[in-house]
Amino acid sequence: MRSPALVGACFRSTRLLSRRMIRMAKKFRRFIWQFVIGLGFLSGLWTAIGIDPEEVLITALGSTITMISPDPTLRALFLILPTLLLIGSVIGAYRNGKVPGLISVLVAYVSGLAILTSAIAGLALLGVAVVLAYYSTRHRRR
Repeated sequence: MRSPALVGACFRSTRLLSRRMIRMAKKFRRFIWQFVIGLGFLSGLWTAIGIDPEEVLITALGSTITMISPDPTLRALFLILPTLLLIGSVIGAYRNGKVPGLISVLVAYVSGLAILTSAIAGLALLGVAVVLAYYSTRHRRR
């Protein structure tokens, strides 16, 4: 017969393990959607198409703001804003996935570039990026 203390310890460890797995799944899902798909794949796809929606939106917003208030500091802010957003995104990808996470974002970017020329190669590279992202979020320690 098992002692109640042993059964309680097994139950607590199982509950902690399930919490950790749920937390890991949420982190993995967020990293995939936010960085691998959003920053990597879609950026590569937009580059392959030849437009940059972020630049279009920032330019439109910047011209509207400078018409309202023609301050040179606002104009300078809108000139450096895309660079600041890119640096923030790369830092976020590094904090969530470390070096394998950055590599997965880079592979996803290349898959976005390749998807228009060869759909099979683009999807295969995207699959590799997702596997790398899984590895980066699973083996990362805080």
